[in-house]
Amino acid sequence: MKISSVETFLVPPRWLFCRVATDEGIVGWGEPVVEGRAETVRAAVDELSELLIGRDPRRIEDAWQLMTKAAFYRGGPVLSSAVAGLDQALWDILGKSLDVPVHQLLGGAVRDEVRVYGWIGGDEPSAVAEAAAEQVEAGLTAVKMNASGRAGRMPDRAEIGGMVARLAAVREVLGDSRDVAVDFHGRLGVAAARRVMPELAPLHPLFVEEPVLPEYAHRLDDVVSASTVPVACGERLYSRTDFLPALRAGIAVAQPDLSHAGGISEVRRIASLAETFDALLAPHCPLGPLALAASLQVAFATPNFLIQEQSIGIHYNTDAELLDYVLDREPFAFPHGAIRRWDAPGLGVHIDEEAVRKASARGHRWRPPVWRHEDGSFAEW
Repeated sequence: MKISSVETFLVPPRWLFCRVATDEGIVGWGEPVVEGRAETVRAAVDELSELLIGRDPRRIEDAWQLMTKAAFYRGGPVLSSAVAGLDQALWDILGKSLDVPVHQLLGGAVRDEVRVYGWIGGDEPSAVAEAAAEQVEAGLTAVKMNASGRAGRMPDRAEIGGMVARLAAVREVLGDSRDVAVDFHGRLGVAAARRVMPELAPLHPLFVEEPVLPEYAHRLDDVVSASTVPVACGERLYSRTDFLPALRAGIAVAQPDLSHAGGISEVRRIASLAETFDALLAPHCPLGPLALAASLQVAFATPNFLIQEQSIGIHYNTDAELLDYVLDREPFAFPHGAIRRWDAPGLGVHIDEEAVRKASARGHRWRPPVWRHEDGSFAEW
């Protein structure tokens, strides 16, 4: 079996899919994307395809080594995301060629279902509470919310009070038997994170995500030690070596993204590394059906898995939705807050190729918003 072609599809709302075809008719799909830089990643996938055409797609590790190392300059979100989507597609092909799901190739399932959570939006406590109630009605037992909107590196007492009020409103809706995670998006400084986290602790968030920017990993141990709230990070870390300082600092939850951190191959290794630090895996995934399917395959086979992010019905996808690109929506159902394990070959997702090609003809140019503080200076989104 040889790889015969690699195609990419820029599909709304902000995603990039890739299709890897073989001379034996088996096709693998993946999702290589950096949100807001999809065209750049598309160019990287095109360059990497030169290393893959004519090669046996089943030699996944060899292909991963070539894609990550053969050009001398290594790493970074664009390259690792391009590799990630292609890696997903190769695992998809291997599973289909053997008529087994990817999780079986990873050592077999260790669980029958994967608990999932969804994002909630809203600026005011009443708005986030209403959004949380909608997600509970949809069947979820866990949600994630922003700690705040635009925030200063050293928020004042009123801003901190607002963060607590937002979380308290959601906790009241969820009760004690459901979970809420709080995402800071790296908007706070180290000192501010140390001040805010103890204020949130009485409301028992499942974890606090990215309390400081990833470039301050050398200060993460100061943040972790400031509170009993579990600290999570990793959506902007792209390899085992990126995760090592964070794990040494004591994070409780590692959050690699299957479409950013080198795909199934690397995230599986990140999960094993995290296990040696008694850290749990909660893959980042506000993306499309292929990224979610790849994440689930890893979750099915990973002992130290905690919970899976997913974007079905997410509030900011307005012109397309995850389920628009799949032929069979049933496997993605979560009636009791969890997705049941599936045993379809490969990634186990049936892509609607006609819908993908039609959407790609329309394309997108999604960009993240640019925020400013009141004084005109740049603010973290």
